[in-house]
Amino acid sequence: MHRSHNNSSNSNHHHNSSSKNNNNIIISTIIIIIIIAININIVINNSHRNNSNSNSNSNNSINELPSFGRVHLVQSRHNQRFYAIKVLKKEQVVRMKQVEHTNDERRMLQRVKHPFLITLWGTFQDANNLYMVMDFVEGGELFSLLRKSQRFPNPVAKFYAAEVTLALEYLHDHHIIYRDLKPENLLLDRHGHLKITDFGFAKEVKDITWTLCGTPDYLAPEVVSSKGYNMSVDWWSLGILIFEMLCGFTPFWDGGSPMNIYENITKCRVKYPPYMHPDAQDLLSQLITPDLTVRLGNLHGGSQDVKNHPWFAEVTWDRLARKDIDAPYIPPVKGGQGDASQFDMYPEETEAYGAEGDDPYGHFFWDF
Repeated sequence: MHRSHNNSSNSNHHHNSSSKNNNNIIISTIIIIIIIAININIVINNSHRNNSNSNSNSNNSINELPSFGRVHLVQSRHNQRFYAIKVLKKEQVVRMKQVEHTNDERRMLQRVKHPFLITLWGTFQDANNLYMVMDFVEGGELFSLLRKSQRFPNPVAKFYAAEVTLALEYLHDHHIIYRDLKPENLLLDRHGHLKITDFGFAKEVKDITWTLCGTPDYLAPEVVSSKGYNMSVDWWSLGILIFEMLCGFTPFWDGGSPMNIYENITKCRVKYPPYMHPDAQDLLSQLITPDLTVRLGNLHGGSQDVKNHPWFAEVTWDRLARKDIDAPYIPPVKGGQGDASQFDMYPEETEAYGAEGDDPYGHFFWDF
């Protein structure tokens, strides 16, 4: 078994030396457990949508994260807590040109700590795989709930949008662009509150960046047009998310290819259904706009402009940040802390974890 790292960045800011030692014990215990036995496989679904993925890194294509890897549910012998371990095959990460995104995900998650962001407890690796130990969030994906509901009532969409807004505000305050906001990357805890997961496209940016990446339905026009962009792309994506929650579909999807979606995005002709609340439509018109001089979140007031919009008028932001506001939906998690019933189960892989020996890809992940 190769080296392991606890989340030292979070520890430095939020824990004393005793907590650091506890984290090391937790990770060491989980390393032993994953070699001996894995309880349950939970699939990683980076996208349930019918868009064809492009994994090319050329300047003329959008880079989407491919679906690879598994998430395992394990229990620590140290504290009896359940954790989710994301397992990525090094060979696949390298072959699919996802080394930078994988390393970025670890670095970004080590830096952040927020009620509505997934917590990374530590990482380790063996000769074949990378392992990321994270919170197990029992309630499943918001995407699954949205598909079952078809669309959310105005207050429900507002609740989830408000929690995402607080998370984006925190990330942007730390100069981090998330760049992959969508219902598939929003998990529900057992009390119905959100956790943003999958930081493969997150990046520290203090001015602008040019990387073409994301999910077609959610890309801002400046990304599609290969222009430099800043954190305002996350506010565009928030607008798309709110639209999808309220309508059950994204505004630029027409059943065609990703190229059709990109063309629709650049034209930016949004058709609002008559059942949409006027305040919601007004907010979306100021988020889903190619004009960066009027896009909320990108103006002088920053995230406060979004929070001050009339659609969010009844939100008590400090109470929400403390999770003092009841969620509109409580996931049916009844089997205790290790209940994975809200996720799709997949057959156990036969590969033995903890392999030693030749590590031809280890130099790509030297500090993992």
